[in-house]
Amino acid sequence: MLAPLSWLKEYVDIDVTPQELEDKLFSCGFEVEERYEVGKDISKVVVGYVKECEPIPDTHLHLCKVDAGEAGILQICCGADNVKAGGKYPLALIGATVYATAKDHVTIEGVMEIGQGKLRGYDSFGMLCSGVELGLNEDLYPGAGYNGLLVLPEDAPIGADVKPILGLDDQIYDIAITANRPDCQSIYGIAREVAAVLCKELKAPSLDFTPKDTMKDDFSVSVEATDLCPRYSAHYVYDVKIGPSPAWMRRRLALTGISSISNIVDITNYVLKEFGQPMHAFDYRFIEGNQICVRRAKEGEKIVTLDEKEFELNDQNLIICDGKKPVALAGIMGGLNSEIKDDTTEVMFEAAKFARDNIRKSSRALGQASDSSALYAKGVYEYTTVMAMKRALHLIEELGCGTVSASHFEQNTGNSVEPTEMKVSINKVNGVLGITVPNEDIVRILTNLNMAPVINGDELTLQIPAYREDMEDYPDVAEEVIRMYGYDHVKSTFMPTAQVTMGGLNLRQKSELKIKRALCAAGAYEGMHYSFFSPSDLDLLRLPENAKERNAIQLINPINIDLSLMRTTLAPEMLRAMAGNQKKGITEGRIFELGNIFIPKSLPLTEYPDERETICIGVFGKEENFFTIKGLGDVVADTLGVKFDYEAGTKTFLHPYQTAIVSCDGETVGYVGKVSYEVADELNMTVDSFVMELDLRVLSKYYGKPQVFVPISKFDEEKRDFAFVVDKNTTCAEVEKRIYAACDYVTSVTLFDVYEGSQLPDDKKSMAFSVVFTPRDEKLKGKKVEGFVETILNDLKENLGATLRA
Repeated sequence: MLAPLSWLKEYVDIDVTPQELEDKLFSCGFEVEERYEVGKDISKVVVGYVKECEPIPDTHLHLCKVDAGEAGILQICCGADNVKAGGKYPLALIGATVYATAKDHVTIEGVMEIGQGKLRGYDSFGMLCSGVELGLNEDLYPGAGYNGLLVLPEDAPIGADVKPILGLDDQIYDIAITANRPDCQSIYGIAREVAAVLCKELKAPSLDFTPKDTMKDDFSVSVEATDLCPRYSAHYVYDVKIGPSPAWMRRRLALTGISSISNIVDITNYVLKEFGQPMHAFDYRFIEGNQICVRRAKEGEKIVTLDEKEFELNDQNLIICDGKKPVALAGIMGGLNSEIKDDTTEVMFEAAKFARDNIRKSSRALGQASDSSALYAKGVYEYTTVMAMKRALHLIEELGCGTVSASHFEQNTGNSVEPTEMKVSINKVNGVLGITVPNEDIVRILTNLNMAPVINGDELTLQIPAYREDMEDYPDVAEEVIRMYGYDHVKSTFMPTAQVTMGGLNLRQKSELKIKRALCAAGAYEGMHYSFFSPSDLDLLRLPENAKERNAIQLINPINIDLSLMRTTLAPEMLRAMAGNQKKGITEGRIFELGNIFIPKSLPLTEYPDERETICIGVFGKEENFFTIKGLGDVVADTLGVKFDYEAGTKTFLHPYQTAIVSCDGETVGYVGKVSYEVADELNMTVDSFVMELDLRVLSKYYGKPQVFVPISKFDEEKRDFAFVVDKNTTCAEVEKRIYAACDYVTSVTLFDVYEGSQLPDDKKSMAFSVVFTPRDEKLKGKKVEGFVETILNDLKENLGATLRA
């Protein structure tokens, strides 16, 4: 929330520096995310008095003698059409910084430093400035919008810094408001806190007005949805004169990011920022049927809002209606059919409290947001609804833009806007804090917070203001006390039963971190994606309707359709991540993500889903292939001290001849394969891409498995090459598995050739392997190796029908 220092000073006598105020706000629980000076980029600009001004022949320029005070009399060349002798204008001295503008003299293109120049042969020792060059507009300072020099007041001291004169020295605080303090979403709300922390008096804004006798006896207000609108107020104003707002109001709105529109609309926006209460003004002549009704929308009912967008509504949307039609989307935006126009003469002001969850859900579902909906979604109190209406009517009279009638209409559910009594134990308050705060400090702090404390023994009686609905019991009182008393008073001590323990990661965390580090060492980067995906992601995978991945949990109120399902596989995000990198010109890479998938036990949900830890690996690039990603899978296996087996398989989104099912000790743990050409084309992939997904829930049984290290043999290894003739459907993995099983001395089996051709039967193929035998306690002799070879050949012949190729 933006809070100008000058506006805060309207309510509190702030006698500390801007930095000290920032520190004070932080100490009482309000983080200032940013503090900046309005004219932070402007420097060395003074009030210049033009003593002489002569036109330069055959040009639009003038040669001026400008009095710059202590800087002396300077010669300045100026092309503005409103420069004249006797005028006072901002003068940027040599070395000054101002904003550089485009040729239209309106668009800012950065900050520039002023140096000595020469125009048409005449030296110029500075520059006379427009409002735009100082970062000003018509709302921030009258006359700043003119495409010429900014005219300064006649009483402006010559040579004085222009920043205090133009308000460029004002400070803006961007304050983060926590969710439990919606009462501070306003200038006055922050001012209350500033007054409390500085122990200063809080000056209340003027709320008085004098209503005239004019009544609208035939007008009525009704609320059908009292659960969504517990209080609704309307007030009739006539003899309205639409025009510009005064400079002070336009400036304050501009400093908080709102452009001035007209006096009536500006009043609603001013109250919005001042009290945190959204308001709306209806042009009375467009309210049909002499009534306003707050109700739920009917299914299919439509409204066009002020920004000319049309929305189709349902019974979850709250609307403001007249006798025939909707005139506002409650808490979000008014209707185009009742907006204030230049010829408006009668206005019906509205202030209301709407249920925060309904406004939040409607705003999100309709995709329509506003300053009002943002405030309502965080919480608006009935107290501010009442105060804001009074403030708006006072401003009507103060600005002289209308006559306040006596016609006030209000519907509420009986909730009081008066303080409520709370009694708490001082011992319990101190017990929460772990220290004893002196009673006099408790009284002082809570008095400054407008809670009228009274202490009687251990009992503390408070009058909780209606805008502090967050105050419920003694822990809340303790929080209020300590944030004003100072957290530095709390000393770190052990609880009586506390013990010092050693922190650290559990087995699962250690194992997963080990896997991540191993993959990073293999050249992969960790990615992180949302836990949600889109129904279109499942279509991307070409999954059939009965696929288990389509059995996904659907969110009741998703942010958008692309994030509407809880993910049941990590593959879609990995595919899109690889495609996204390729679109940005990154044509090679290795990515992995370790996250949860969500498998419902039943739909609709009756219990929490099964959250399964899963790892997904993706590689892409001209130099990458199936064996690259298989190697990364083996990295995971080696990290866990296990071995993966790979068998040919199928996946609807993977290449039919480059897909394998991954298993460990006979149990399926995942899959690996090349992205199919159809999916690659749909995602505009430019290089081969591969993906692997492994179920860490299944692999978790191997977490913490002891690593067995075998010393390197001091004897030479023996290597033999074999070419086996096998059936065409026999896989490399099957042969490797049988060779390892047949002989314990085999430490490596590598396929180096596959042959199919005229020298073999049509149903046969040749597979050539290099097999390494590693000795243990003694050197392997020829006869012993031959025995190993015979055993392997017999095993392969018996189990796979393999024979040695002649």
